[in-house]
Amino acid sequence: MVIYAYLRVSSDHQDLNNQRHGILEYANIHSLSPIQFVEDTVSGREKWQSREVGKLITETATASDVVIFSEVSRMARSTLQVLEMLECCVRRSINVHIAKQGMVLDGSMQSRITATVLGLAAEIERELIALRTTEALAKRKVEGKPLGRPKGRQSARLKLDAKEAEIRNYLSLGISKRSIAKLVDCSPSTLYDWLEKRHLHPHRS
Repeated sequence: MVIYAYLRVSSDHQDLNNQRHGILEYANIHSLSPIQFVEDTVSGREKWQSREVGKLITETATASDVVIFSEVSRMARSTLQVLEMLECCVRRSINVHIAKQGMVLDGSMQSRITATVLGLAAEIERELIALRTTEALAKRKVEGKPLGRPKGRQSARLKLDAKEAEIRNYLSLGISKRSIAKLVDCSPSTLYDWLEKRHLHPHRS
């Protein structure tokens, strides 16, 4: 069993020290040691899967390992993301401790019940988000406002713009679009859409 502690680093050094102190105090009381600290420097606004915490709970930590968070607010900025993270940990049999709230998710019956409730809560929140989106679109339609992005407007930068030179080179070499998608690490549909918007087409021999 390996014990990890997650710290989300902010610009406030004092806050980082408070997180570390709170975790060490909790770990000492519950005889959890030694601890491997994992620091995250990416903003909590980013999706948890793309942060160090995502790598920690989906790859690094394995069944029966422990991950300690200083408090719920240090996990993510939204309730839905927190619920998704906890659900992921329960599914992978990773024991979660949240020091400030005194919450423990392990293999016990109580934790399995909690995991079920968390999964239901996550599903409810997803449905509420979808409902709010539908209602907002319906309201815009009733008010006669256009739905979606106005015609003729596109986002100034697209995801693949940074790799335009690379993609152009692959196209000139006659490499298939599906193969190019793998080379630039994106889905074929994303590449096809980008090529269409940038009016780029494979060179035909």
